[in-house]
Amino acid sequence: ARAQTEPPRTDTRTERPRPPPLHVEYAQYGIGFAIETALSPGATCPAPDSVPRPKHCILGSGGGFAIRGGYRNPGPWYIGGAYEFTKMDSSNLYRLGIFQQLRFEMRYLLDTGYRASPYLAWGAGAVFYGNEWAVETGGALIYAGLGIEVEVSRLAVLGLGFVYRPTLVAAWKDTAGQERPLGVAQFLGIDLILEVRTVLGRH
Repeated sequence: ARAQTEPPRTDTRTERPRPPPLHVEYAQYGIGFAIETALSPGATCPAPDSVPRPKHCILGSGGGFAIRGGYRNPGPWYIGGAYEFTKMDSSNLYRLGIFQQLRFEMRYLLDTGYRASPYLAWGAGAVFYGNEWAVETGGALIYAGLGIEVEVSRLAVLGLGFVYRPTLVAAWKDTAGQERPLGVAQFLGIDLILEVRTVLGRH
């Protein structure tokens, strides 16, 4: 009966209020190794079975480096730009065929609760191609792909991305005097990314 009349005990200890999650904005920038695999050179290089017999293809696959930088908001978005140069296989028609890209880039990162975050990527930009850094032709590209970003530390990330890049290449006459018509080349790009972050603000 005594237990029934006593009021229930209350815990006088109060829980400390948890601070709200910290939202951080970053400047994110770094370098990367790039591989450009030519899925199709388009009209730039004639088809192997075309008549008359085609000459060597002047635009093939290659590898090089990229420099990029951008803004990472507190949410899932990265917005930035990149400059990439790759040495392409030109079948010895160029001493050093350099394919340059200047791109606008976006990523949407999926929050998994772990250090590794898959992402979707897309963008657009301009391209330039020629012998030994000369610009003999140009064009435009768009791309889309996916990848994964891993936080090595709070301020450093590694990434691996795969993108598909259809590229419009303007007509031009190469140094051997051959006319290269307007065409759409297609590339599969593989990017190995190393980036660091600088805190811009917290709220």
